[in-house]
Amino acid sequence: MSLIHFSISPTTSVRSSPSFFPSSPLHSFVPSSVAKDSFSISSSSKLFNSSSRSRFSLYFKDDVKRSGWVFTVRSSLDTVGPTATVGQVTEVTKDTFWPIVNSAGEKIVVLDMYTQWCGPCKVIAPKFKDLSEKYLDVVFLKLDCNQDNKPLAKELGIRVVPTFKILKDSKIVKEVTGAKFDDLVAAIEAVRSS
Repeated sequence: MSLIHFSISPTTSVRSSPSFFPSSPLHSFVPSSVAKDSFSISSSSKLFNSSSRSRFSLYFKDDVKRSGWVFTVRSSLDTVGPTATVGQVTEVTKDTFWPIVNSAGEKIVVLDMYTQWCGPCKVIAPKFKDLSEKYLDVVFLKLDCNQDNKPLAKELGIRVVPTFKILKDSKIVKEVTGAKFDDLVAAIEAVRSS
C-alpha cells in the first residue's frame, strides 16, 4: 500500500502528484459508494504500463479542510510481474524475459543478446539505445548471455553474439546476427510494416 496525494476537482477528475511518477496523469473516476465520511474510487489507469490496473480509496477525515478539494489517498497498485519502459532498453534475465514479452501484447519486441566480453556488442549498444528512443512503439530488451541466463539463450537458439531477435505476438519473426546496425533497422522496419 503506497500513499499518494491527489488533487480532486468538482468536475470528478483526479490528478496524481506523487514524486516517484514521471508525470501527473489525469484520471477520471466515478465514486463507487458514498458513506458518511468516505467514498471509494475505482480507476483503470496507465500509471506504469498498459496492463496496470489501479484501485483508489479516498477517506475524508473530520480534521481535513475540504474547501480546497485536496486529500490524501491510499492506493493499491496491481502491477503484476516485471515491466519494460518504453523509450529505453530494459535488461532481462531468464526469469523476466517471457513475462515481459507476454505483457508486451501486440507490440514488437527487439532483444539484444550480448556478453560482457564481446567487443562488437559494446560498439552497437549505444546505437541500440538510440533505436529504443526512436521507436516508441517497440519494446527493447537486452539479455546478458552469461552462465545464469544460459538456459534462455539456448532456448532462443543463440549461436553468435550479438544476436538480435525480433518478436511479434510472443513469437520470433526475425533474427539479425552480428553487429549489423543497418540490417537491424531494416528488420525492425519490416516487422513494423507487416
